Amino acid sequence: MLAERFGWPTQTLRDMMRRGFVASRVERGEGEDAGRWRLTVRCGNRRWQAIVEADGTVGTQRVEVIPSAPPRTGR
Repeated sequence: MLAERFGWPTQTLRDMMRRGFVASRVERGEGEDAGRWRLTVRCGNRRWQAIVEADGTVGTQRVEVIPSAPPRTGR
């Protein structure tokens, strides 16, 4: 499912994971978001975020292309 969201074949995502190019973060909701989790997976310039509801279903989700940082100039 995640490879599909990124627009890649499953093997491409697996290869990137194996090479250490995939980072993820899980955040637990607090207050009115208690019982929910926010999942973030970043690979290259793409980031997938999803809210997982208390019953385990994936609620809202989005994929973003993150612009590259401008090159640093030596000063």
